[in-house]
Amino acid sequence: MARTRHQSLACSPGCAVEATLALIDGKWKGVILHHLGEGTMRFNEIRRRLPNVTQRMLTNQLRELEADGLITRRVYAEVPPRVEYSLSERGRSLAPVIRALKEWGDQHVMGGLAAKAA
Repeated sequence: MARTRHQSLACSPGCAVEATLALIDGKWKGVILHHLGEGTMRFNEIRRRLPNVTQRMLTNQLRELEADGLITRRVYAEVPPRVEYSLSERGRSLAPVIRALKEWGDQHVMGGLAAKAA
């Protein structure tokens, strides 16, 4: 299913925020970007880090991230084929945003869960 893309970022003051969130929208995209921030990974390495994601969903999310220029996919001519994923330059520029989301979640979501359990 194709996503609606912004044609212009001048549509409203919050349009750039909306457009940015659309790039990382998806249940797994932010987490994939977080893990790829640690370095290049193969498909099954990513899948092991996300045990609740289906193979189809992970494939779709990786394809969308690649289409948006946030990750690169490198295929090696081997048998069996080896495919590695890494952050592109554009994806690396999102690292501070992903890190800030993690820190906020650690303080306000995970911290809140610990407080509720106590």
